[in-house]
Amino acid sequence: MIVPPLPYSPFGRTRRTPSLPRASSEYGLIPFITQREGEEEAPDNLVMLESTPGRLRLHYADEDPARDRDMRGVLVARCSFNAVDDDGRMTGEPLWKMMHPHRQIMTMQNMRCQVCASPARTHLGHIFLFASTDQALNTSPVLTNQPPVCPKHARAAAALCPHLGPNPRVCLAQSAPLYGVHGTLYGPGTDGVLAVDRPIEPLPYSHRDLPRFLASQVIRRLGCYRAVDLGQLLHSLATAD
Repeated sequence: MIVPPLPYSPFGRTRRTPSLPRASSEYGLIPFITQREGEEEAPDNLVMLESTPGRLRLHYADEDPARDRDMRGVLVARCSFNAVDDDGRMTGEPLWKMMHPHRQIMTMQNMRCQVCASPARTHLGHIFLFASTDQALNTSPVLTNQPPVCPKHARAAAALCPHLGPNPRVCLAQSAPLYGVHGTLYGPGTDGVLAVDRPIEPLPYSHRDLPRFLASQVIRRLGCYRAVDLGQLLHSLATAD
């Protein structure tokens, strides 16, 4: 089960998700993954410990491994959570260009809709959205940091995301295994730990530097997929038996 939120981001390891806040709010429909004003990075209490002779590993000084690491054991960035209102809706003005680290990782790990956090699987596969100009579609492998969307919110997600533009492309994926993480690489410093690199490209889960890495996003690789436009997707969903 995804463990309920603590003051700073928790990470669960199985599939059930109890009592998730609702995506809608006084600002209208806001995707679940969107970070809100008032949700901030946790206090910096990172430490570097020797895991095996000669090998360092990044930790939180008060770490709970069940909550602070992703499914592959990578340390993940903590971020606070705003309170929900009396109707269970998330509060705070949306920061449209930012994804809350916990909510991005939770939805990506468990293949849940980025708008409502419900299961995103469809009879066509998992729906991943890309901007029509996104160069990721011209590369191999195709990687994405955007969690899938459910059929109900495919159109809404396309309209709400400032990155996608007016005519997003849709990848219907039959296979989308976990690939790696975006984030920051740390090393030992004179007064604790120091950020030494923020790689542009995600680090695959096989990378040797992951023990010293703080992840802020999980990345999936699209394996077997079919590319269509949004209109084709909505027609296929509407005419399905």
